[in-house]
Amino acid sequence: MALYAAYASNMDPDQMASRAPHSPMRGTGWLAGWRLTFGGQDKGWDGALATVVEDDSEQVFVVYYDVPAWDEKELDAWEGAALGVYRKIRVRVQTLDGDVLCWMYVLDDYEGGLPSARYLGILADAAEKAGAPDDYVKDLRTRPCKSLGDQP
Repeated sequence: MALYAAYASNMDPDQMASRAPHSPMRGTGWLAGWRLTFGGQDKGWDGALATVVEDDSEQVFVVYYDVPAWDEKELDAWEGAALGVYRKIRVRVQTLDGDVLCWMYVLDDYEGGLPSARYLGILADAAEKAGAPDDYVKDLRTRPCKSLGDQP
C-alpha cells in the first residue's frame, strides 16, 4: 500500500470511506514548505479548485491514508487525474511520529482565482472532522471566496 496525503475535501474520513473504502486513515501531519491555494477557475466549475504550491514560509494540514492500487484508481477518477486536472507528486509529511513519504494530487493549472463559498465550506468542514487545529479551520472559513452569483 502507498500513503496518500489529502489536503482538501478528502481530509473528511467519511468522504474517503465512500471513495476509497479499502483505504484506512493512518494519521495527520503537515506539509512544511507548502501553501494551500486555488487555481483552475477557468475549467468551468463554480470556482477555483484547491491545490498546494511550494512556499518555505507556510505549511498545510493533511490527513494521510493507506491506499491500495484498486482504491488509487478510484481516487484518480474522482480527482480527474486521467483527464489531466490533477497530477500526482511525492511529498514528505511531518507527523508526531516522524516523517512519512506520501503521494498527493496537485492541480495541473495556474494558481489564481477564488473558490466558491460552498467549496471552501466543504474544505473547512473536512479539516475540522479530521482534527485540524482550530486556527487552521478558522483560516479556511475566513478565506476570500465567491458566492454562486458572482461572475468570473
